[in-house]
Amino acid sequence: MQYENLFNSVGVDKTLARINQLSPDSSAQWGKMSASQMLAHLNVAYEMDLEDIHPAPGGFGKLMLKLFVKKAVCGPKPYSKNSRTAPQFIIKEDRIFEKEKARLVGYIKQVGDAGAAAYEGRENQSFGKLSSSEWNTMYAKHLDHHLKQFGV
Repeated sequence: MQYENLFNSVGVDKTLARINQLSPDSSAQWGKMSASQMLAHLNVAYEMDLEDIHPAPGGFGKLMLKLFVKKAVCGPKPYSKNSRTAPQFIIKEDRIFEKEKARLVGYIKQVGDAGAAAYEGRENQSFGKLSSSEWNTMYAKHLDHHLKQFGV
């Protein structure tokens, strides 16, 4: 499947337009998350890249992720509904919609502004060095999955 290119303004703008269709009252077509929890959930991937909030897996854990999870996360096949997620991505408490939305928009713009060259060979804390294409697929596929979940 082809995903938006989040390293250029066209892909960023299309993705932000979809996010702007969400409201705090948007309901999921599947799953248990509220719209604010979903936005917070999406922010975790960016936090893992751009913030020092989440601990990186140890050597053996990272090896297992590279061998068994990387292809599912960085490859083109879309996620199925109600897919399993890593514990750090589970958001149990409700969040403030506008705050989470603003954070996500900021992260998407930051990555887009950095561009593909900045992400070529960049280290991912779970999967090691990724190509810019893998980074883009990881981010865009995750965004697309959850925006579809909420009907946008």
